[in-house]
Amino acid sequence: MHITELPTPQVLIDRGRLTANIARMQAAATQGGMALRPHTKTHKSPRIARWQLDAGASGIACAKIGEAEVFADAGFTDIRLPYPINPSNAQRLLALLERVHLSIVVDHAAVAAEWSEVMTAAGKRLDALVKVDVGYHRCGIDPGVAFAVPFLTQVAALPGLRFRGLLSHAGQSYDVTSADQLTAVAKGEAELLRTLATEARRAGVAVDEISVGSTATATLSAAEPDITELRPGNYVYYDRSQVAIGSASLDDCALSVMATVVSKPASDRIVLDCGSKTLTSDTGRGMVRPKGYGAVFPSLDAVKPDDSLIINRLSEEHGVVEVQAGVTPVEPGDRVRVLPNHSCVVSNLVDQVCLVEGDEVVEQIPIEARGKIT
Repeated sequence: MHITELPTPQVLIDRGRLTANIARMQAAATQGGMALRPHTKTHKSPRIARWQLDAGASGIACAKIGEAEVFADAGFTDIRLPYPINPSNAQRLLALLERVHLSIVVDHAAVAAEWSEVMTAAGKRLDALVKVDVGYHRCGIDPGVAFAVPFLTQVAALPGLRFRGLLSHAGQSYDVTSADQLTAVAKGEAELLRTLATEARRAGVAVDEISVGSTATATLSAAEPDITELRPGNYVYYDRSQVAIGSASLDDCALSVMATVVSKPASDRIVLDCGSKTLTSDTGRGMVRPKGYGAVFPSLDAVKPDDSLIINRLSEEHGVVEVQAGVTPVEPGDRVRVLPNHSCVVSNLVDQVCLVEGDEVVEQIPIEARGKIT
């Protein structure tokens, strides 16, 4: 089937780029002597995750129990939840633990103690890592040794939990303004975790794993000593923000949205049939903040976006494009491609994606973990 036979908006995945992205990140992890555990929140597809494992990945990471349940149903047996799961989900997690090797993160003493009680009562042991705040200031314990080492000692002593090590996410890497800053983020994260691990070991706490996760810093982290695991997710597709950060090129971006021009009410405005229910309202991030809600390629065979076409407004089903040059040859009925600012969210908005080679549809891949946010 030719892509022009598909209705729009349609999420397209370039098979060649997808395959190359999987292989490139696996090679970086392997060369660095560390495990690669891809985060599935980007594609939410057991089929794509299987390709990642076939390429050498050690296991997968999922954001929520609902995602993990989908991948367990699909036969995946090594799942990490690098999200702070509350013990109110104990029964679902215990059921999942019967089927897969599971690990979680903790960053609060009371939560860790409650998980200890749950596991002890169930006669189980659950692998746990402590999440460390390495500068993003979202989740994670204070990395200061005076606080962190006693916390690690406390968690390591809890019955029912098997303390595995340290885990982090350098989300601040998405807001750097230079390549030097990006390098500094990766090095700073690694050094902080190494120092904390060293001090914990001196206190008698075994730290077997140091896991980091961020596509923006992944290849830099792969060269850092003592890191044992990479957990990037977005690398499988990349997106406009990753290009702006400098961690990918336009030619690496595997996901795009094919859209139709549905209106041209003025010479300086066109409207696409992809709105917030397709592109999401995520703005661009990176060293140079991209304008609008995605980069518009003015035709299906265009090799670069038209920077004069700015998607400056989204309604649910409308992408309103400002024509900054004042005129564009694009007319109603024409098809364009849009490179989203954030590919991960786009995956969660569709039931399936179309895997393509050139202009031909290879297969349609269902997104089984779509909407699994609990």
